[in-house]
Amino acid sequence: MGQDQSNASYRLKSILDSDLYKFTMQQAVRQHFPDAEAVYRFTHRDKGVFFSRRCIDAFQTSLALFEHVFLTNDEKVWLASECPYFTNNYLDFLEQYRFKTEQVSVKFVPVSEDGQWGNVEIEARGLWVETILWEVPMMACLSELHFRIDRTDWSYNGQGEMAQRKAEALLQADCSFSEFGTRRRRSYHTQDLVISSILKAAAKFPGVGKVTGTSNMFFAKKYNITPVGTIAHEWFMGVAALTGYDDANVRALRLWEETYHDTLLVALTDTFSTQVFFKEFSQDRERVVKWQGLRHDSGDPLAFAPAAMAMYESVGVDYRKKSIIYSDAVTLEKALALKKQCTEIGFPCSFGIGTFLTNDFHTKSSKYEDKSKALNMVIKLYSIDGQPCIKISDDLEKNTGDPETVSFVKKKYGLPV
Repeated sequence: MGQDQSNASYRLKSILDSDLYKFTMQQAVRQHFPDAEAVYRFTHRDKGVFFSRRCIDAFQTSLALFEHVFLTNDEKVWLASECPYFTNNYLDFLEQYRFKTEQVSVKFVPVSEDGQWGNVEIEARGLWVETILWEVPMMACLSELHFRIDRTDWSYNGQGEMAQRKAEALLQADCSFSEFGTRRRRSYHTQDLVISSILKAAAKFPGVGKVTGTSNMFFAKKYNITPVGTIAHEWFMGVAALTGYDDANVRALRLWEETYHDTLLVALTDTFSTQVFFKEFSQDRERVVKWQGLRHDSGDPLAFAPAAMAMYESVGVDYRKKSIIYSDAVTLEKALALKKQCTEIGFPCSFGIGTFLTNDFHTKSSKYEDKSKALNMVIKLYSIDGQPCIKISDDLEKNTGDPETVSFVKKKYGLPV
């Protein structure tokens, strides 16, 4: 099957064609910050890659169709059954939810002489509890249209087989992993193909390693597998912007506990750097015991498990009863190295694998030798109630948000500016 090269609009198949953590965060935002106003902004990190005017026109047409998508009764029943941490009150709210296209602005900024190629500026603005659901399906839409219209030198040939080989290698190495590839997938069809291929691998190697599920709610329902997810940076970013940076990590965790109690307790560590997170987190041994594990999403992955082990040991908690989820640009090679390290020190680990599975393509013109690179893009929380939202991470080049606020927070936390 080859890709559709027309510029026909993209149709969002379901409100559930998104990641679990957007819905879990929406429920938490609804409980704690129902009136907060948010702004999200798009960043495209590949400065030499441009979009065609035709692509962005199709993108705008597609976004206008999102307002016709809603939670069906069948989907609501499935959520109530498979995700017991969602309250009936929240599911009633989600059933009534509709995308408001007036919340999103899209501007094409031409750079070519003929005005047909350029950059795109995207902003979503409105109540946090509403705008929170735009990010994932909007990014998936833009990626699919870009590779359908602008960069068509690729095909689906061998994609299923390649995904199955990757999954088999992970399983044979006794790796537990889930599919995390919605936002930057090449297309809906790619993700569908990848998940079905992963499940073929799991059936071929029962009892070895584990496919723990997918972050995509729609495909979790379609394939009867577990929807998985943790917390995104935006929860910590938003809580800090609204309530201050003193002990911001701990406050974000406490508010999350008030919503989810004893479930979904895997902490993302790097919003304001893992160093700062561990310092704050380890002040309360009871909380360290309560939270089930940690997610690594930036910085040197091989340095993370030893640092986490030291943090747990410093408060007398057995790290062997905790877990790490690695989710930062995980490849087969990286997963195997991390699995080896964690096995040697006795630290349970698993992997959330995204682009390596759902957007790993090569160009037809090179006879499939050269990479057809995925879009390197993000949509991040820019501000809450007029306060800038920032992310420092464990990679200096990944700092996100207002430079003055980034500098202020780094100084406050004693980080190098």
